[in-house]
Amino acid sequence: MAEEIGDRAQHLLKVLVESYICSGQPVGSRALARDSGLDVSAATVRNAMADLEELGMVSSPHTSAGRIPTNKGYRMFVDTLLTVKPLTDREIITLNGQFGVDGSNQELATTVSDYLSGMTEMAGMVMIPRTAKHSSLRHIEFMPLSDHRILAILVINEKDVQNTVIKVDRQYTSAELQQAANFLNSELAGRELFDVRHRILKELRETKDGMEQMMHQAISMAEQVFDQPGSKPDSDDFVLSGQTRLMGFEELSNIEKLRGLFEAFNEKQQILALLDQCLDGDGVQIFIGDESGYGVLDECSMVTSSYQVDGEVLGILGVIGPTRMAYERVIPIVDVTAKMVSAALAQSK
Repeated sequence: MAEEIGDRAQHLLKVLVESYICSGQPVGSRALARDSGLDVSAATVRNAMADLEELGMVSSPHTSAGRIPTNKGYRMFVDTLLTVKPLTDREIITLNGQFGVDGSNQELATTVSDYLSGMTEMAGMVMIPRTAKHSSLRHIEFMPLSDHRILAILVINEKDVQNTVIKVDRQYTSAELQQAANFLNSELAGRELFDVRHRILKELRETKDGMEQMMHQAISMAEQVFDQPGSKPDSDDFVLSGQTRLMGFEELSNIEKLRGLFEAFNEKQQILALLDQCLDGDGVQIFIGDESGYGVLDECSMVTSSYQVDGEVLGILGVIGPTRMAYERVIPIVDVTAKMVSAALAQSK
């Protein structure tokens, strides 16, 4: 897309995005001509803005009210135009002193999420390091219920039992459910729950071409079991801090928007699903607006990074805020924080 836009238009888009992030107000052509540092007239800027609007990079909220960046404009800004502001030495020293390894991983995650929220004045989020979990699936059983429902019984570690009810497309016999359970136990028993939910079921799904139909159905049942609210073994292994800070942003202050956001935060499943997507990524990842795939986050951006020890990803941390966030500052904060957390966990081994 960048090749479709000339250097001058790219520069004007950069200045417009930076101005809008700073002020929250639509940017007019005269102001843009003045602040761009280019020897161009307001008319020339208007023509460039018309071209950018046609490409979906900017929009006009009101007639003659100036322009604001769209999610597509933010994406181009972040990918090709952004000038990241590195943290100062003092900020890095302060950050380095935040994350001791004396407490539990839960306390570390809480400290980190509080720090991210305080530094960015947005919502900070951290998956609790998976090293804290040590939960293994010992056994799974299925029992038929009425109305195309099945009771799934999970035995975790030695004696922890979790039950959940799932819906299926037809009534299964006890023998069929036993066959499904036998298959899943052969594939999943003894595995860490984190691996089951994040990796193994995905691998089974991708390699099931040669499997019998019952095995396909068993995988689908297992996916439901591990996707039920409250039944995810690591559904509580996620800390969110500072969500009320989002009320201070005008674009998120609508009561209905806030209600939807806070419900998503409380249920955690949508946020966890997004964090799951980041587990296979490398470095800082950014979801802008509707890129998240969840309508409740259409006016939000999420900046995340993985933290790891010895090349093994232990979790994800990041920030949620409005699309109009100071990416040039948020990105290095998230990036350096992830590196510091990785270092702290490596020291605690």
